[in-house]
Amino acid sequence: MRVSPGPSYPVSAAGNALRVVRLLHERDELRVMDVADQLGVARSTAHRILAMLVFEEFAVQDRHKVYRPGPALMAIRGGQAAPPPDLITIARPHLERLANTVSETTHLMVLEGNGARFLDGVEGPQALRVSYRTGTLLPAHVTSGGKALLAALPADRLRALYPNGLPGGGDPTKDVERLVTELVAVRRDGHAINLQESERGVHAIGACVRDRSGTAVAAVAVAAPSVRCTRARLTELSRPLLAAVQDIGQGL
Repeated sequence: MRVSPGPSYPVSAAGNALRVVRLLHERDELRVMDVADQLGVARSTAHRILAMLVFEEFAVQDRHKVYRPGPALMAIRGGQAAPPPDLITIARPHLERLANTVSETTHLMVLEGNGARFLDGVEGPQALRVSYRTGTLLPAHVTSGGKALLAALPADRLRALYPNGLPGGGDPTKDVERLVTELVAVRRDGHAINLQESERGVHAIGACVRDRSGTAVAAVAVAAPSVRCTRARLTELSRPLLAAVQDIGQGL
C-alpha cells in the first residue's frame, strides 16, 4: 500500500489544529485530556488549540467543559447548515410578537453537535414566567426546539450524533431508539414538546425555522411554567408558533 508523503514544509501548530478538527469530526466530543493524549502534547497546549478552534467557530464548549463541533465544522461536513448571519436580527421582532401574543417566553436556538444553543429570547409579560437562556447550550434531546431540529436530520446523521447513547442516559441502544421513535411523531406533527425534561416546572413547544430551500436552520420555542401550561395548552400554542417560524423563514 502506497503511503502519501507528508507536506514538504510541515507546520506543527497548523498540523495539530487540523488533527484536532479531524478528531472532533470523528468523535463529536473531546476533552482537553483527549487532545493531549492523541497529540502527545501538554494539556496547556491542547487547551490553546481547542480555544483557537472555539474562536474560529470550529468547536464549542458546553458547561461540562466538553468540546463539540461548532457551526463552521457543521457547515463543512453538511450535518447542519450554519445559521444565516442575520438570523437573530430577522427573528427578533417575531419573537417579541409571539411572546406578546401567547403571554409566554420565546426562545431562538440552533443545533450545535447534539446540543441546542440558545441565541436569543424574549420573556413573557406575566409575573410568573420562564427566563430567557441566551448563550446556554443544553442537550438537544431534552429541549423542544432541539428535538425539532434533530427530527429534521437524516437518519444516519442523527445516529452519528450519539455514538455512545444519549448524554446521561441508561441503556445506549434503547435510549437512542426511544428518541428516534419520538422524532417520528415530531416530524408528523411539525412541532416537538418538552414536558419538564430540560428543567423541572417548565413545559415548552418548539418548531423549526426553514429557509426558502426548506432547510431547517434554527428553531423557535415557547416556554411556560407547567402549573399553567398543560399539554393541551401546548397544543393550542402550536398554531401561533408555526405561524411565527414560517414568517421568520420567509424573511431569511
